[in-house]
Amino acid sequence: MATASNFLQKFRDKDTRAFKNFTASQFLEVWSHYDLDGSGYIEDRELDSFLREFVSSIVPGRIGEEVVSDSALQDLKEEFMRAYDENEDNKIEIGELAQMLPTEENFLLLFRRSNPLSSSVEFIRVWRQFDRDSSGHIDADELGDFLRHILGEKRDVGEERMKEYRDTILRLFDRNGDGQLQLSELARLLPVKDNFLAKPLLKNASRLSGPEIDRLFRKYDMDRSGQIEGDELAGLLKDLLELTGEDYDESKMLYFRDVIMEQWDADKDGRIARDELKMILLQHKRLAEEQEALQSGCD
Repeated sequence: MATASNFLQKFRDKDTRAFKNFTASQFLEVWSHYDLDGSGYIEDRELDSFLREFVSSIVPGRIGEEVVSDSALQDLKEEFMRAYDENEDNKIEIGELAQMLPTEENFLLLFRRSNPLSSSVEFIRVWRQFDRDSSGHIDADELGDFLRHILGEKRDVGEERMKEYRDTILRLFDRNGDGQLQLSELARLLPVKDNFLAKPLLKNASRLSGPEIDRLFRKYDMDRSGQIEGDELAGLLKDLLELTGEDYDESKMLYFRDVIMEQWDADKDGRIARDELKMILLQHKRLAEEQEALQSGCD
């Protein structure tokens, strides 16, 4: 008889103890159960609870704490993180959990990318493609088009199942509950390989060498025009905003752009040159240090 204290046990086959395929709604149920604080991640004690139950749910009947000791749990966590924590942030994101559980194939495709986006500049171009009315949000209809694009025309997904996918995605990613996705919410659904500004090197921005600045500049200057502009600039702003750890929408990005350009666009051409980029990074580093000092003082 399954114990009520182990949430995952009900999803396992009684005979084989293997997980059954999770539907979209069941996946949502599991995620909501373990992401207790609604942060969008399973981390710290939430992650310990998930991993302990993941293992102990294999054994039928009442499960004691002795099944997974603290030392065994630590070893297990390290193995899981190596296998599934793709961005190495020591926490499980929604897409990473989708790789971990045997989720139905079509739903899994919404998270599995054969060609993941390489940068935030590419992400901005996808955003522009599907925010058809330029409202600054991906509404329910636009989200449906986005999901169909990911699944591909050859995938036979009926309207009822597509509605389930769309509603599940909104429940998972629409953090402010307005029935649509803003920039930071879609960014969690469609992550990029790298936030170039999150590299350890950037923690010592004042010591960046000329070649290092050149390499970073080229990451955003994708058309090699010698200027960061348009979608390139939006990608840079997105990466800067993500370093704050706060949610953001397009209006916040536009306000941030105006502040940045007013202060650092020396020639007022609406574009960012190489030397201007370095000054922006130095300023961002100073502000981050001041914020950390302020938080430490409050603690």
